[in-house]
Order: sequence, then structure tokens, then C-alpha cells
Amino acid sequence: MTNYTLNAYLHFNGNAEEVLNFYQSVFGGKLIISRYGDNPGANVAEGFKNQVMHGDLVSESIRLMASDSGPMGEGIVGTNFSLSLSGPDRANLKSFYERLIEGGTVAVPLAASPWGDEFGMFSDKFGVSWMLNITKA
Repeated sequence: MTNYTLNAYLHFNGNAEEVLNFYQSVFGGKLIISRYGDNPGANVAEGFKNQVMHGDLVSESIRLMASDSGPMGEGIVGTNFSLSLSGPDRANLKSFYERLIEGGTVAVPLAASPWGDEFGMFSDKFGVSWMLNITKA
């Protein structure tokens, strides 16, 4: 059995919290929200500090992740998603990362993140947006 997951990740223009609260009212579950301004060392413009950096809605049957585009740009409805690949299997995930970035564009290099995992964002050679998170085992 593999030790990683692939999820869709939605991006919004400042209303991610509203969207996540709506989906929570539909599906139930636990909603955890981190904001751009939650990291004391982050250099974030005042207008973005309260926006959702990462929202995670988890219930028995679903997992939905979302964020506000924030300082990284405007999300365009229809292209406002990324594939999110995560897990503790560093060797396989690092191999996937190296293969997926070939011919693509790296937006955030794979590196240590403020939340303690290794994280990177990139588009593959087909223009598909990816987020890769290597969790601690």
C-alpha cells in the first residue's frame, strides 16, 4: 500500500473561508484554517494577513483543501485549482517532484516550510499546477 495521497486543491480571490464554511455546512466535518499572517516571520502585505493560506475540511468521506490566492496572484474560476500530493514517503515524493518539474515552472522550490514539512509549488510541462508536501513520518 502506498503512503501518499493526491487531492484537488481550490484557490479563491479572498472568499475561501466563506466557501469552506459553506462546504462544512453541507458535508459536516472539522475545518482548520491557517492565515497568511499566522506566521510571525512572514513578510505579508497587511491586506493579505487575514486571508486563508490553507483551509482543510475533513469528514468521514471527504477532504477538501482550499486557500485564497493572496499575495501569489489572482485565482481565475475554472483554473483555480492545484493537485496536492502529500505524505511521509520522502524518497517517492521527491522522485515525483523531480520528474514533474522537468519542462515545467517552479513557483516555490521544494524546501522546509513554516509548518515543519517540506513544501513546493510548481506547474508541470502541461501547465497543471501542483503542490507537493512531504510530511514528517
